[in-house]
Amino acid sequence: MPYFICPNCQNRSIDHDGREGLLDQAAACQRCGFGFLFELMDDYYPAPGAGFVVTDRDARILAIGRGVFELTGYRERDLLGRDLLGALGLEGASGDQHPAAVALEWGVRRLGERLRLRTRAGIDKVVTADFFPAYDEDGGLLVALAPR
Repeated sequence: MPYFICPNCQNRSIDHDGREGLLDQAAACQRCGFGFLFELMDDYYPAPGAGFVVTDRDARILAIGRGVFELTGYRERDLLGRDLLGALGLEGASGDQHPAAVALEWGVRRLGERLRLRTRAGIDKVVTADFFPAYDEDGGLLVALAPR
């Protein structure tokens, strides 16, 4: 049974087909009305104070959820369409590839990555980041950013 999470309010749900009733449209959040849910392989409980960022297959930001503004100072209109790594200044990944690139290329989750991000005020913050690849035909990535 697939698990789904709302990128905006972090409401978790289970749905057998990921569709809204008998219609052939993607399921929306029943709690906040956000336009789509993100499918996960396993249930996931985000850390307190976490914010979600959703990207396309090229790591361009499509949406941000609650908690991202509080963590970064950026509003959604400031980030839409921008590259995830460049827009938030995410760095500090160990190894050759950034965890976002690994999750997108290999379709694997990367959990508990300790990274630095740059806030809108130019301050570096240490965060814990979890990366989830999308399992639909559109591809993409869900990134949960939580303060350390």
